[in-house]
Amino acid sequence: QVQLVESGGGLVQDGGSLRLSCAASGGTFSSYAMGWFRQAPGKEREFVAAVVWSGSRTYYADSVKGRFTVSRDNAKKMVYLQMNSLKPEDTAVYYCAADQYGGGTNERRQSRREYEYWGQGTQVTVSS
Repeated sequence: QVQLVESGGGLVQDGGSLRLSCAASGGTFSSYAMGWFRQAPGKEREFVAAVVWSGSRTYYADSVKGRFTVSRDNAKKMVYLQMNSLKPEDTAVYYCAADQYGGGTNERRQSRREYEYWGQGTQVTVSS
């Protein structure tokens, strides 16, 4: 069993930056693929970014490519999402998720059904 706790959300102006963190406990963190998803009011939860177990491959939604960077520190059991050039449409609750299958294709990494463990989420609000 893996527990995930997100932090780092908040209110930021259009064009600003935030860094989200996700702390994991339990399980074998270094073997899991990790993903970030987000959900805006009235919308479905959508994929944002993911990183495989080793950190050697990362995946991004088209809407965040070039602005967001996902990374992980297996020794600290942490995964991060650096968000730059934020836009009002990035406003959402951001969730960290873990998949026991640590590798996977781009398709698998973008599918929320493949992730077994989820955090409670952290709110990100970008004002215009």
